[in-house]
Amino acid sequence: MTARLHVDLDALEANIARVRATVSPAELMLVVKDDAYGHGLEPVVRAASGAGVVWFGAFDVRTACAVREAVGEDARIFAWIAASRGDLEAAVAARIDLGVGDADLLEEIADAARDAGSRVRVHLKIDTGLHRNGVRPEQWPGFVSRAAALHSEGVIDVVGIWSHIAEASDAEDDEARGVYEWALAEAEAVGLRRMTRHLAASAASFARPEFRYDMVRVGAFCYGIRSAGGPSADDLGLRPIGTLHADVVEVAGQYVRVDLGWLHGLPSSLRLRSSVGTPAGSRQLIDIGRSDSLVASWPGAGAGDTVAIYGPGAAGEVSATDLAELIGTIGEEIALRVSPLVERRYTRR
Repeated sequence: MTARLHVDLDALEANIARVRATVSPAELMLVVKDDAYGHGLEPVVRAASGAGVVWFGAFDVRTACAVREAVGEDARIFAWIAASRGDLEAAVAARIDLGVGDADLLEEIADAARDAGSRVRVHLKIDTGLHRNGVRPEQWPGFVSRAAALHSEGVIDVVGIWSHIAEASDAEDDEARGVYEWALAEAEAVGLRRMTRHLAASAASFARPEFRYDMVRVGAFCYGIRSAGGPSADDLGLRPIGTLHADVVEVAGQYVRVDLGWLHGLPSSLRLRSSVGTPAGSRQLIDIGRSDSLVASWPGAGAGDTVAIYGPGAAGEVSATDLAELIGTIGEEIALRVSPLVERRYTRR
């Protein structure tokens, strides 16, 4: 297979600088879940660390440990899914900050910390309405009281309060923020103070300053993936870092066949909806097969010519989110569909 994803590390660093300037004085946590949104975990976190990022959001413990191995001991790494006792033991050993949105998990973390003789940093999660593994408000007072007791015991160190918001409408997000503010007050009332507060992700971190608090968790925008239905990447001051290329493998009359299909991540629902970039400019994507696809041909087309499916160099600078909007999804999904079998190539200017 000749398809490859070119990842521009200079663009990544420029996006990081743009995000940090926008959200300052709040800290940036770079979210690197799902293999850094499909761009390749190790090269991304090394570049980000070199650009001054000190907080990484890793989703699961396995990814968090891989980040620790890549960037060393100085980074702060946050994971919010620990699926087993083995995960907890690995997290304790690697000094991972753990997000806790469940009373049973809080006790399991405390047990793992006691067994290891190590104090674990935790961030308590309130469910503000998105229902993504947070503690329900009616259970929150008891939850933070228990966390404060374990903090006093010396087995955990409560260092943060966090949540997710839907980013579906300003009104819903305002209501969620009200719940979050209440949760902060309840935690302070039981003696939990000097905590890092983090609520906003990409869109809210740019559009709603009051949601930034002490830190924002940004993934998509750092990779230059704008929100569906939102401002353009140019308007946000961001650059897509990934360009998906495939080579022409056959010229067949009015079509060329390119070496990329749905098996390797190109959504079949894009057929006849999207255009791609070719040496002769924009051409329609005609059909998407299992391992290859058809594109409208151009004069002089030949095997080995390169087609850009999305990213800088694609037809009209088509982005992952542009493709996503054609089929009613989000840009992150397009990026994450690219198969791990597609080679990642890393470039700098």
